[in-house]
Amino acid sequence: MTTVPNTQTPRIDTVAFVSLGCPKNLVDSEKMLGLLAEDGLMPIGDETQADAIVINTCGFLEASKDESVEEINRAAELKKAGQIKRIIVAGCLVQRHRAKMLQWCPDIDAMIGVFDRDRIVEAVRGTRPTQKDIAVELPVYSSIAANATVAKEHRGIEERGYFESDATRLRLTPRHYAYLRISEGCNQNCAFCTIPSIRGKMRSKPINAILTEARELMADGAFELNLIGQDTTSYGNDIGYGPGLSGMLRELDQVAGEQGGAWLRLMYAYPSCFTDEMIDTMAGLQNILPYIDIPLQHINDTVLDNMRRKTSRKLIETLLNKLRDRIPGMTIRTTFISGYPGETDEQHAELVEFVRDFGFENMGVFGYSPEPGTPAGTQHQDHAIDQEVIDQRIEELMLAQQEVVFDRNEALAEQAIEFDVLIEDETQIEGTQTSGVSDEPTRLFSGRTYQQAPSIDAVTYVQTHREMVPGELVHCRIVGYSDYDLVARPVEELDKKFSLPLA
Repeated sequence: MTTVPNTQTPRIDTVAFVSLGCPKNLVDSEKMLGLLAEDGLMPIGDETQADAIVINTCGFLEASKDESVEEINRAAELKKAGQIKRIIVAGCLVQRHRAKMLQWCPDIDAMIGVFDRDRIVEAVRGTRPTQKDIAVELPVYSSIAANATVAKEHRGIEERGYFESDATRLRLTPRHYAYLRISEGCNQNCAFCTIPSIRGKMRSKPINAILTEARELMADGAFELNLIGQDTTSYGNDIGYGPGLSGMLRELDQVAGEQGGAWLRLMYAYPSCFTDEMIDTMAGLQNILPYIDIPLQHINDTVLDNMRRKTSRKLIETLLNKLRDRIPGMTIRTTFISGYPGETDEQHAELVEFVRDFGFENMGVFGYSPEPGTPAGTQHQDHAIDQEVIDQRIEELMLAQQEVVFDRNEALAEQAIEFDVLIEDETQIEGTQTSGVSDEPTRLFSGRTYQQAPSIDAVTYVQTHREMVPGELVHCRIVGYSDYDLVARPVEELDKKFSLPLA
């Protein structure tokens, strides 16, 4: 891309970064930070001391849009006060609402779409792209390719699949865990979802790129790699990679073994695409955690059909039972949508009963959000459910899940079950203020068992007499619980023997 300098752009030496939204957006943020640092721009944490601020937005739901606009307008106040010089906005909100952004936030200086991360340096520094690269003509710097195909054409790239590089990122996660994107976009076209219109069609990352990135992340200290994408179970279909998800997991497991072992966690699985081969592969690989994040969205057949989920209650129950029966220690995390247009009281009650009966280890619930341009958004006009009803249904679902989790946590403590716990950090919580933690003088650290994914699941508090460091794997015994969280002690401390001197 040919650029011409903008002589009116102020000198930019330092940049602050705000990353909103999901882990996939976080990877984009880390890559952009890496590019900025590579160009000599210094990332700093204090926004008031930065020359420029980059806000990587989320635009998946209406609430996400509101959060992003609020963050941009907060930055605008800093700019008006002379504390920052430039505001650069990137990500999903820009991609989805590029023509409206300057109406909502007129103080924006530059915009970057989801297919144009490699232009972030030019956006921050203030050079301008040639007209052919601008999808929508705007009065500020903008590099917003309409889709991945257009972005590839502008760069002269011919390869299929995910052509961008996620390597050499400046990570925002703690050193001991990272997110590894295996694909981008989605072909499922669920009726409620805006992802295909924002991120485009499914694009798998080439296997060699995944393995290279995994080695890089592990060499940088990451013990846990969380495998992410919009639909991880369809990995490889679009690029003709015959071994698919199973083959990719086998390759990654081998890489982890070469590095001395790792936790490899599969996220964002799609239920209608999960095969017996995938189940058997997960069961047979040492470094693939017996954990899966598989959003189900609902259990009633009519609602699933309206959602265009390409599955049914029978297929879901069959899959879940296979996962539990064939993978020892399997942990299943899911999410549901409550208040989908037309959802009846009976359909909601069916979902509550299913949650209570099946007993998910981890679960989240989202209230339905009508999104313009989606089929469900059209349905919402005639079959909307009152927000008060949606809130009540969410509460009923979460109370059902709470019963499941509290009963399980009590059983884990009573049976003194042992887990390896990945230490996160020392906590400031006083031991006597946390249920299940004894009041003896000890230190308290937060960590996670393999059953707990970062940021979205509960944690395990480890009560100990010794120093622990983030990323350390400690074998512990569950001794109590505090609501959703577990409380553990290192086994070596509990089993320590003291010999008495002979008279």
